[in-house]
Amino acid sequence: MTAQLNPRGDVAVLVPAAGAGVRLGPGRPKALRLLAGEPLLVHAVRRLAAAGSVHSIVVAAPAAELDAVRRLLAPVAPVTVVAGGAERQASVAAALAAVPAGPDIVLVHDAARALTPPALVEAVAAAVRAGDDAVIPVLPVVDTVKEVDAAELVLGTVDRSALRAVQTPQGFRREVLTAAHAVAADPLTDDAGLVEKLGVPVRCVPGSEYALKVTRPFDLALAEHLLAAGV
Repeated sequence: MTAQLNPRGDVAVLVPAAGAGVRLGPGRPKALRLLAGEPLLVHAVRRLAAAGSVHSIVVAAPAAELDAVRRLLAPVAPVTVVAGGAERQASVAAALAAVPAGPDIVLVHDAARALTPPALVEAVAAAVRAGDDAVIPVLPVVDTVKEVDAAELVLGTVDRSALRAVQTPQGFRREVLTAAHAVAADPLTDDAGLVEKLGVPVRCVPGSEYALKVTRPFDLALAEHLLAAGV
């Protein structure tokens, strides 16, 4: 049964899903790799659609897979599918350009974070709604972190108390994200980095252990285990 998005919602979600996923090994683009028999993208979109404030979802897919992705997502939720770019930043920009009029809040979410709870989507959106221009979900860094040189010799130990591991969805006022992409020069790995360059403060909110990013075969196995456990 196709999920219905909220026509009165104030949130649009962009899903860059055009990456190859080379660290997962050879195969289809990462967002289309199977997790428990369904593509990562299907799991991600299903959970996004379960968040009650989501008005629209725009997926930036590999250019050669547009029709396949549209067919794949049609039974999941009403989604707009556009061609992504060679870099993540280009994919987000393409998806942002396709957001319909209405939503004032835009979230950017990695398809590879397929198990992200709808509650985290709502928490990020709520923080933007409450007045922050940019919001990211984070987790404390629990490992000891070393700074090393080119020869892999330790230069020092980094104070991890001020470090955070960043997840998605990242949330923004629509006009702030649009302005950040309009002046983007160097490709960055997250949209908060673009917004930081504008001098806009970025708020951190608690993330979720379940919003892990599937990057390596081990991550895929872990996600399979979590799904089997009912996550």
